[in-house]
Amino acid sequence: MGLPSIENAEVSGKKVLLRVDFNVPLDKASGAISDDTRIVKSLPTIELLLNRGASLIIISHLGRPEKKGDPALSLKNVAAHLGNLLPGRTVKFSSEAIGPVAEELAGKLKSGEVLVLENIRYYDEETAKDEKVRTEFAKKLCKLADIYVNDAFGAAHRAHASIYECAKLLPGFAGLLLKKEIDILQKLITDPPRPFVAVIGGSKVSSKLGVLENLITKADSILIGGAMAYTFLKSRLIEVGNSMIEKDYLSQAFQIVDKAAFNKREFLLPEDHVVSSEFGENGKIRTVKKSIPDGFMGMDIGPKTAEHYAKVIKKAKTVLWNGPMGVFEMKKFSAGTLAIAKAMAKVKGTTIVGGGDSIFALTQAGLEDKMTHVSTGGGATLEYLEGKKLPGVEALLK
Repeated sequence: MGLPSIENAEVSGKKVLLRVDFNVPLDKASGAISDDTRIVKSLPTIELLLNRGASLIIISHLGRPEKKGDPALSLKNVAAHLGNLLPGRTVKFSSEAIGPVAEELAGKLKSGEVLVLENIRYYDEETAKDEKVRTEFAKKLCKLADIYVNDAFGAAHRAHASIYECAKLLPGFAGLLLKKEIDILQKLITDPPRPFVAVIGGSKVSSKLGVLENLITKADSILIGGAMAYTFLKSRLIEVGNSMIEKDYLSQAFQIVDKAAFNKREFLLPEDHVVSSEFGENGKIRTVKKSIPDGFMGMDIGPKTAEHYAKVIKKAKTVLWNGPMGVFEMKKFSAGTLAIAKAMAKVKGTTIVGGGDSIFALTQAGLEDKMTHVSTGGGATLEYLEGKKLPGVEALLK
């Protein structure tokens, strides 16, 4: 794609405005970081810049604060955690993202030091719909630095001030993580080693329509699981009992199956199901064949489907997985999702996983390190796979 990379940037003695995605999950009771993966994934970019003599001013969002200054969503603890991950480095925290406090701390920053700014989402201007408002806000951020680097792939699909406007105001570069994500996904949709298998799950057809429309012209096989499978089955007049379906998307689901056939792509739907008489593990649970009887709802793909999908996956040279096969958070309905994870771990080719639920399932199975690439983007990954342009990437290209 020709993204300008920090590997080619002269950063010694420069102040770098680094946009990262430190939107980490927090424990509801204690507020502590429950998973620091997103921080760890940006460490290579951070360490490269620091080792080359730059000083870093880090921007990130955390959650969706309803009011400025919500203490539960402050980046103060995240800054402290980053300090622990960078032993021997000075990591400071600014209680403001713009204004005199941030400007003073940034001005005193020495080569090799880090300053983490307060949650950028505390400021309405960051996400304002008016481009002029975002630009004026971005100017205040850019006053702090000489160079801009975006390493926040997980937020690259947002046209926000710190993602889009900052890249236009300062010399802009892609961080190592952002570049890696784009390089891998671009190869996936332009020139993947074949057979290319896409495993798509999750609850809603509506959220995956764009991805499926694109994949049925690119993947050799598409394997469908999760609650979205019941909308597809219902569209083919197969009974799904009390399973969750999206009635407004039955027509689109029907058309996607037809388009896959027209493009000579294998489009597989579950041939058996683990069902329950209620949404939970306390109902009557059984395995049924193609149709689901009244009074029962689908909770997971059945063992025959899992076995069939695993065989298709193991023959692949490229596998993309986004979305679980069932309600995997409940142990009795986790077998299908775990079967996909185990099958992918045996693939000798390229395996790419995106989406929080799929990654969580991988982590539970202890197989995350068996994958070629685990994407940090949820919405960004889906939009890129749909063929959409990501504002954060487009701004760097310009």
